[in-house]
Amino acid sequence: MNAIIVTGGKQYKVAEGDTLFIEKLEAEAGETVTFEVLAILDGDKATFGAPVVEGASVEATVVKNGKGKKVRIFKYNPKKGYRKRQGHRQPYTKVQIGAIKA
Repeated sequence: MNAIIVTGGKQYKVAEGDTLFIEKLEAEAGETVTFEVLAILDGDKATFGAPVVEGASVEATVVKNGKGKKVRIFKYNPKKGYRKRQGHRQPYTKVQIGAIKA
């Protein structure tokens, strides 16, 4: 059984036991979080919500919070002496999908 969940403005297709890197959540490692379900996919049968499926949820356990690899940003204007360098590390939350309740 698969489910489509939404978190952090993105949609993910998940199954039990999957590990995901999602946008940072305000939860510590070891805590359980619950996601709303947009659709349930079970073999040939599919159930879609408007916008969410009533009574359905996906439980996940937070494995860790961290930061991704550094992305370097470099801006410059030729012949003007303008140079700007900065870096960015996007925060993430790693979650382990547990039970899908339909």
